[in-house]
Amino acid sequence: MEISEAKAYIERWQAVEKIEQKERQSATLAENWRHLNLIKQRAARLGIVRENDDGEMEVFLLWARLKANYVPS
Repeated sequence: MEISEAKAYIERWQAVEKIEQKERQSATLAENWRHLNLIKQRAARLGIVRENDDGEMEVFLLWARLKANYVPS
């Protein structure tokens, strides 16, 4: 792969990221709710569950695991 090809590749993915960012910002409440439910269902299938602990760090870690395992449909 030539340097110019590599740069073009990176620029294309940056353009895709900008489009995805705009789509995320324009998402409706219903769409966001549906995505959240999909993430929750995926977490349940993966066995990622929140214990009966209100510790803030555990919540952050749970979301990090959910985000790492989320695959948009």
